Amino acid sequence: MSQQITTISFFKYASLPNKAWAFMMMQFAKKGLSTVNGLTFYRLMGSGKGRGFNPMPDWSIYCLLQVWESEEAANTFFSSSDLIKRYTDHTEEIFTLYMKNISASGTWVGKNPFEKAADFDSTQPIAIITRATIKWNWLLRFWKYVPTSEEGLEGNEGLLYTKGVGEVPIIQMATFSLWNNFESVKQFAYKSKQHQEAIRKTRQYEWYSEELFSRFQPYKSTGTWEGKNLLVF
Repeated sequence: MSQQITTISFFKYASLPNKAWAFMMMQFAKKGLSTVNGLTFYRLMGSGKGRGFNPMPDWSIYCLLQVWESEEAANTFFSSSDLIKRYTDHTEEIFTLYMKNISASGTWVGKNPFEKAADFDSTQPIAIITRATIKWNWLLRFWKYVPTSEEGLEGNEGLLYTKGVGEVPIIQMATFSLWNNFESVKQFAYKSKQHQEAIRKTRQYEWYSEELFSRFQPYKSTGTWEGKNLLVF
């Protein structure tokens, strides 16, 4: 089985100068990331207000998704990278989740970067990443429907954290969600009428030009988010 792991890091910024720095790093960090040993895929992403999809930006939270050949390569980067040290100097909080892919379908910028690297354990926490490029002619209808499709997330006890992120506002969007276990995911996915309707509309209108759905088994974390460790076993 593959030794690949995926990390997702969330960065929180408090002051206006640091928020401006974070925005500029969406471009300037690419040079440093392009030469990191063992890094096979990465995406720098901003976030939307609230928990799920939202076209309005949240200037205080940014995200870095990275796919690694091995955990050793990831550990070397996070322990000794000058780039991460710079992020640490500007952030109020950083949380990184280490994950092994369970399954992935679809493409992200023309390829599927995730290799199956773990057997599925339904009793352990599950992380889900969805990513889509929305067709121009469906943008208005898509964003009009989003609030309805996300009903059921608020107050869901099985949901540990979720955030809408993306590379290009409005058009290229992704969601990250962390759940207690697979049963929690099923409760939302299969019993939420709004979610079922969202799936039906997606198939009916084909409003994505590219999409990817991936499941992960988180196994390790560093840092805190909102003062606590989100990964609960």
